[in-house]
Amino acid sequence: MKRIFIGIGAAILVVLIAGLALLPGALEGQINRIVDGGPIDITEGARARHGELAVVDLHADTLLWARDPLDRAERGHVDLPRLVDGNVTLQVFSVVTKVPRDQRYVGTSGDSDVITLLAMVQRWPARTWDSLFERALYQAEKLHRAEEASGGDLTIVRTAADIDRLIEARGDGSRPVGGLLATEGSHPLEGRVGNVEKLYAAGYRMMGLTHFFDNELGGSLHGLSGEGLTEFGRDAVREMERLEIIVDLAHASPAVVSDTLDIATRPVVVSHTGIRGACDSPRNLDDALMKRIADAGGLVGIGYWKGAVCDPAPAEIVKSIRYAIDFLGADHVALGSDYDGAVPVAFDTSELAVLTAEMQKGGFTDEEIAKVMGGNAIRFFREQLPQG
Repeated sequence: MKRIFIGIGAAILVVLIAGLALLPGALEGQINRIVDGGPIDITEGARARHGELAVVDLHADTLLWARDPLDRAERGHVDLPRLVDGNVTLQVFSVVTKVPRDQRYVGTSGDSDVITLLAMVQRWPARTWDSLFERALYQAEKLHRAEEASGGDLTIVRTAADIDRLIEARGDGSRPVGGLLATEGSHPLEGRVGNVEKLYAAGYRMMGLTHFFDNELGGSLHGLSGEGLTEFGRDAVREMERLEIIVDLAHASPAVVSDTLDIATRPVVVSHTGIRGACDSPRNLDDALMKRIADAGGLVGIGYWKGAVCDPAPAEIVKSIRYAIDFLGADHVALGSDYDGAVPVAFDTSELAVLTAEMQKGGFTDEEIAKVMGGNAIRFFREQLPQG
C-alpha cells in the first residue's frame, strides 16, 4: 500500500511539474495576442519600399517570457526570425521587473507584484525572486546569451559606433538585427544610485523612470500620488545623463515629465505611447507636454495597441502617426510598439510592412516614412549613445 501511495504522489508531482512548465506559454498566449484589425493589405510596391528602410522599434518586452528570442514562436509578437521578416534593424528590448495585480491606467497601487510568481514558474534563478535589480540583470543575461548563440545575427548595441557597424553590416547584404537594452521603470535600482552604473555595465542604455506605480524616483502616470521627481529621482536622472543613458518618460506622471525636462541636459524619449489629441486616453500624456519633449529634441514612439491609439487597426495607428508628425514635427516621431507587453495588437513584427503600406496610402512622403519607420531613431541613437 505504501508503494501505491508513493506512486500516486510521484504521478501527481509529475503532472504538477508538467503543468507548471506549460503555464508560462499558456499565459503568454492569452495576453500577447494578435487580434483582428482588418485585412493585412501590402502591395508589392510597399513591400519593396519597406525593404529599403532602416526599421527601429523603441519598445518590446520579449525578454520577460519563457521562450528563446532566437527561435520563431507561435505566440507573442517578437523573436529574431520575425524581426528579420519585418526588416527590423534595431529592436529596443525593455525589461519588466514588477507589475501590480491591479494594473490600471488610473489609480494603480504598487503594493502587489505578479512578476514574482512568474519568475518562479518560469524557473528564473532564486536570486531574482525577491530582487528587482537581479531580475533586470537576469533579463540582460538572457539577451547576452542570445547574442552569443546567434552567430552574429543578433548584436547588442551599446554605442553609436555599434549603430554604425550594424548599418554597415546590413549594407553588405546580410540582415543582422541590433538589440538595445532598456528598463521599464527604474525600481530595479532598489533605491541605490550606484545601481545605475551597474545596469550600465550590464548593457543598459535606456532607462524608464516609472512604470504602472509610483516608485522611489517619483509618480507614475497611472499611480496614486501624481508627484514629481523625488531627490533620489533627480540624482538618478543626473547619473543616467553622466553615463549617457537615455531617459525614457513613458508611464511617467506629468509632474515627473516636467521636473525631468527642467533638469535634463540631453533629449529624452517617450518610448511607447499615443498622442492625446489623436486618442483621448488616460494612457497618453497631454499634448503640451509631448510638444515640450519634442521641442527639447526628444523622440516619441507611437504604439500599436488600443490604449495608445484607440483602435489597433494599422490605418488607425497611421492616423496617430500623422497627427504626431503634424503636431510634433517629422523629426520627433518613431515606432514604439509595446510588443510582448501584455497588449493585444493587430499584427506582429514580421508584418511591419503594413505600416509602410498604410503610410503610402495616406499620402506620406518617402522622407516622412523613412524618418518614422526608423530614420529618426537611428539618428537619435547615433547622437545620444556613448560614442564608443
